[in-house]
Amino acid sequence: MIKILQTKNEKLIPIEEISDGAWINVVNPSESEIERLLSWGIPKDFITYPLDLDERSRTEKDDGYTLILLRIPFYQSWDEDIPYIAIPLGIIFTDQVIVTICRYENDLINSIMSKNGKYFSTVKRNRFILQIMLANANHFLSYLRSIQKLIDRIEDELQRSIRNKEVLELLKYQKCLEYFSTALRSNEIMFERLQRNKFFTIFPDDSDLLDDVIIENQQAIEMTGIAGNLLSQMMDAYASIIQNNQNIIFKIMTAWTIILSLPTIVASFWGMNVGLPWTGNSNAFSIIAGISVAIMLAVIIFFKKINWL
Repeated sequence: MIKILQTKNEKLIPIEEISDGAWINVVNPSESEIERLLSWGIPKDFITYPLDLDERSRTEKDDGYTLILLRIPFYQSWDEDIPYIAIPLGIIFTDQVIVTICRYENDLINSIMSKNGKYFSTVKRNRFILQIMLANANHFLSYLRSIQKLIDRIEDELQRSIRNKEVLELLKYQKCLEYFSTALRSNEIMFERLQRNKFFTIFPDDSDLLDDVIIENQQAIEMTGIAGNLLSQMMDAYASIIQNNQNIIFKIMTAWTIILSLPTIVASFWGMNVGLPWTGNSNAFSIIAGISVAIMLAVIIFFKKINWL
């Protein structure tokens, strides 16, 4: 899918053909769409790199085009083994146009489109690219907050759990954090390279915006690291809690097994084919039952004193 847009009168307007200041957004292009991009002079490698989910963040230049490959957060589905991952977004630009290419439709680009040009302009190329980077860092932070809320909910369930389900859920989100950490550090290296090469220093405001991007990205890295460490410690702690909860249940079941076996022991004595007390007594059953209950109560009191019940 290819969309060509341009900011006019502070609004993002779809246009049919590319022109100076246009933004071309490409999502999972077909073969014919790739041919169309190639006809505009875009290098083929710059088109295919963002479609490879394993590509790392970097910058390249070729034939007048510059590629910035950025790792962005992507929500898959709650049914997936890893709900949140990081995928590549390619930003290709010249003095005339900006092209964004991604394998999947994503919240980052959709959020920029939803603003309808209110806070950015495709004509201001450098600023628009930096705003995409800043929005990306903010999306990482937003997704991290969502993950943290889910972890807190699972934590409440773990406190009374004897199953492995909740621990496996935590493992799922630990994988998400690992994806985020790798992507954010890859982005950080690329941002620092842009800063060293003075890529966005034509206008002072652009340089300040790049500093903001780096700060927000570092904040996301720190937040991911803290969440990951806490999650690892939590998983270790709650694995022990689950085992302890199971031991408590086994202990209670064992105690009640002993208590309920006592009447059987008493009854087995009076079931012997020998002479026994109260053989001719009409109240023998009540006496034996009373003895059984008394022994059971005594054992229950004893178990309560030693915290077995």
